[in-house]
Amino acid sequence: MVAPGSVTSRLGSVFPFLLVLVDLQYEGAECGVNADVEKHLELGKKLLAAGQLADALSQFHAAVDGDPDNYIAYYRRATVFLAMGKSKAALPDLTKVIELKMDFTAARLQRGHLLLKQGKLDEAEDDFKKVLKSNPSENEEKEAQAQLIKSDEMQRLHSQALDAFESSDYTAAITFLDKILEVCVWDAELRELRAECFIKEGEPRKAISDLKAASKLKNDNTEAFYKISTLYYQLGDHELSLSEVRECLKLDQDHKRCFAHYKQVKKLNKLIESAEELIRDGRYTEATSKYESVMKTEPSVSEYTIRSKERICHCYSKVIDEKPVEAIRVCSEVLQMEPDNVNALKDRAEAYLIEEMYDEAIQDYETAQEHNENDQQIREGLEKAQRLLKQSQKRDYYKILGVKRNAKKQEIIKAYRKLALQWHPDNFQNEEEKKKAEKKFIDIAAAKEVLSDPEMRKKFDDGEDPLDAETQQGGGGNPFHRSWNSWQGFNPFSSGGPFRFKFHFN
Repeated sequence: MVAPGSVTSRLGSVFPFLLVLVDLQYEGAECGVNADVEKHLELGKKLLAAGQLADALSQFHAAVDGDPDNYIAYYRRATVFLAMGKSKAALPDLTKVIELKMDFTAARLQRGHLLLKQGKLDEAEDDFKKVLKSNPSENEEKEAQAQLIKSDEMQRLHSQALDAFESSDYTAAITFLDKILEVCVWDAELRELRAECFIKEGEPRKAISDLKAASKLKNDNTEAFYKISTLYYQLGDHELSLSEVRECLKLDQDHKRCFAHYKQVKKLNKLIESAEELIRDGRYTEATSKYESVMKTEPSVSEYTIRSKERICHCYSKVIDEKPVEAIRVCSEVLQMEPDNVNALKDRAEAYLIEEMYDEAIQDYETAQEHNENDQQIREGLEKAQRLLKQSQKRDYYKILGVKRNAKKQEIIKAYRKLALQWHPDNFQNEEEKKKAEKKFIDIAAAKEVLSDPEMRKKFDDGEDPLDAETQQGGGGNPFHRSWNSWQGFNPFSSGGPFRFKFHFN
């Protein structure tokens, strides 16, 4: 008896006729088995039943070597190969069994099963028909008849699939091939045919899946590796494309199409790797130049244009103090092609903030958040944009001095000196004008105070007014909101630099 749940029992549920191997009682005289071979066969059978497949295989190898005409040794070794998923290795052993013992219907039936899985329908049918003519058991007869019916059905579906493919009805062809491949799971040519249908239907990733299976099912399948590589290339996955084309060249280093494709992919891959390394090093201008070269190297595949522009957009966002307008332009080009590109949305939002286009920045951050609500960078950027919008509706120190948010400190000091000279209260005799000038002068001095101090400027850039008591935790009033009198005696033109200015007003 076979124990329920044992390895052999599980094998029997998949390959019913493998149970024969446990119940086979061989006679030494018939098989010409010597004592050592018999020992290997018995030990191998026990190891197989215990699920120790590698050890069982070693025993059956020894049995075959000891007696090359022992059909039981070949049959049991084929069983182990099947249990290990090595059907290609099992087939020659089953064929050898049939050569040695023509009436061994279990081996012929099992070979028919394997041939059917490989899509060798004519050969499989021949085995099933011979089983029916060889005085089979009742179960073997039922199984052979069932497999013949199945094989006939596969023949019909195969013919329909080919007709549909020739008629360019790829959807119908896929439907037929799906049904065939449920049975003929190891048929490389059918998988390659379905891959072609998937390509025609614009489903390259499904095609890749079939072609990968075909590359394993058929030896030296350079064509499959070439197609996989070109598909990955079209999808913009240059690294996987390079890996697959190398597999093609391992099989045939003189393969013309693989070699030509390899040179193109390698060149593109090198440019992209170099650009990414420059980005990691913070050399964004050089990285931008590299990605421009990527677009020139491969202008016909849109995926590389989109990805290159996305990275150029990112680079501009990192040197945003210099090129916010360029960042907005390039990011917008990416978003025209991919409206939901989260990276481009975030980078464009940062550029909008520099350009004080707060509503637009908020809109980009909100759109990005819809697609990636757990991104902390998006959440923080949105909060900052909202604070800056609110801040812009109050007092804006950049506007007071008339400088941009990306202004250097020297520009801030220069603007401050010019405005302080213009609005100094001593320039005005009319009392009403003097009061207006005093207020203006205080604002100018406060703007200089905040924007010339790196820490205070950062707070302001983050949407927090360091001189606004309402935004400061703990309250306590605002030490910088002073009257004109409190500024008297203060030299607003010193700026801590080496120059001193003295003004005389009439």
